[in-house]
Amino acid sequence: MKIAILGAAGRMGNMLCKLADKSETLELVAKCDVTEDYAKTWPAGTEAVIDFTFHAAVPANITKAAEEGVAYVLGTTGLTQEEQAAVDAAAKKVPVVQSSNYSLGVNLLLDLVRRAAATLDEEYDIEVVEMHHRMKKDAPSGTAIMLAKAAAEGREVDLDDVAIYGREGIVGERPSGEIAIHALRGGSVVGDHTVMFAGDVERVEITHKAQSREAFAAGALRAAEWTAGKAPGLYSMRDVLGFAD
Repeated sequence: MKIAILGAAGRMGNMLCKLADKSETLELVAKCDVTEDYAKTWPAGTEAVIDFTFHAAVPANITKAAEEGVAYVLGTTGLTQEEQAAVDAAAKKVPVVQSSNYSLGVNLLLDLVRRAAATLDEEYDIEVVEMHHRMKKDAPSGTAIMLAKAAAEGREVDLDDVAIYGREGIVGERPSGEIAIHALRGGSVVGDHTVMFAGDVERVEITHKAQSREAFAAGALRAAEWTAGKAPGLYSMRDVLGFAD
């Protein structure tokens, strides 16, 4: 499969390029970035694009891919509603895999969190804590939001109705059923995520710590290969991994 990588000069892009160059089944035909000495777009014949750029760049790129019939693997986070609408529109024309995290471990974590939230009632308070390197631009991480949504699904509630992002000042007692998300930044941390279920007599914590970006890059490349022959639609990493709902 012929693939192009957008955001090739970044941390994730660099790792994607390294793994793709070693692949026996993928041909890296374009390393794209706004940085000098990188291609600005992909050539004709490209079969899949992997996007780890900046959210504002997504609409133009994914619209172009849809017009050309090129499958799209999207790892960029922090999209606005308008930007997400462009993704949804493209998915009507080509297969689009969209995930805030492509690692196998995190996708297993999502299942565990969903099940734990369904089992532990509102006597257990849910707190999501993530930490990333100092250079990360968005907060909280897309993965933290995915985890909070998984917890909300387990509780059969809408996250928008129960979420709180950090705390400051005299906030009063913690409401029952609240799901809190906290973002920490510092050093060179690749990505740590913990979901805490805090009860009166016990506390359950489920944690994932990424030791290398290779886990995310390998999953994104796997997703690109998976799109071959797939019908247009918006897919998740759960689809790629074959997880049952």
